[in-house]
Amino acid sequence: MQLAIHNWMRAESLESTLKRISALGYTHLEIQGAPEQYDTQEVKSLLEKYNIQCWGSVTLMLEDRNLLAKDPNQRKKSVQYVLDLAKMVKDLGGKVISLVPATVGKIVPDARPEEEWQWAVEGVKEIYAYTEANGLKIGIEPINRFETYFINRGEQALALAEAVGPNCGVCLDTFHMNIEEIDLFETIRKVGKRLVNFHVADNNRMAPGMGKLNWEKIMNTLSEIGYNEVISVEFCAPLDRTPANPFPNSIDEAPEGLSKEQLKFLQDHGSTAITDEFYTMLTQKSAEKLKPYLK
Repeated sequence: MQLAIHNWMRAESLESTLKRISALGYTHLEIQGAPEQYDTQEVKSLLEKYNIQCWGSVTLMLEDRNLLAKDPNQRKKSVQYVLDLAKMVKDLGGKVISLVPATVGKIVPDARPEEEWQWAVEGVKEIYAYTEANGLKIGIEPINRFETYFINRGEQALALAEAVGPNCGVCLDTFHMNIEEIDLFETIRKVGKRLVNFHVADNNRMAPGMGKLNWEKIMNTLSEIGYNEVISVEFCAPLDRTPANPFPNSIDEAPEGLSKEQLKFLQDHGSTAITDEFYTMLTQKSAEKLKPYLK
């Protein structure tokens, strides 16, 4: 297995991210799902400069992006967003799309369950046709109930993947599994060969090793099912704004290059803009914890 990291957790240039992770022993990047922000030729040059490969991308299902919206035009635009993201991943030589079907932060449905399921299957099938033709994998990602009412558990993601097609997969995330699963190890086993991506953060969404999750058992279970792909680090530090903050130099009071949408996304996830020093520490701790298990 090899080690990747996302780059949506801190506002900084892509080159800053790549320089850091290359020095810390990462081999892959799961680039944030913002195809409109990237020139793929420039990104490819930077990846080559720092000897980092693109592993894939995760959808940022914000604002009106929703594959199961009641409005058909909204669904159409949402499918197109994921197709644009998939093309970016293809152009960068990546392999996976981590797909959250519904709007992150939306916890009230617009329609009946059977309608939403049909729209979700139809939308993912349209994306699946593209990914199959271009050598990519979709990983349906469950996230916790406080961020979506749709697809919270691995079993649900597996059902959607099976409804879409034989090569549609699942992406599991240890932070979300710790909240939603009865037994996260059994969930990993049940998803089995459909597992195409694996996101990692500890139970408190800090770096692996900074919480209570049993990383030895998690990594052994991945080996048990034959998962030998990339482990993708996706911490999102829940920053302490009180005098009890154990990391007093963690909050970036004057972030640069952070859009309103990016800031809102971070704040909605219990965080905010973080300093380079704090982010580097989290990135390093993640690598130190996981590297002994990579074979």
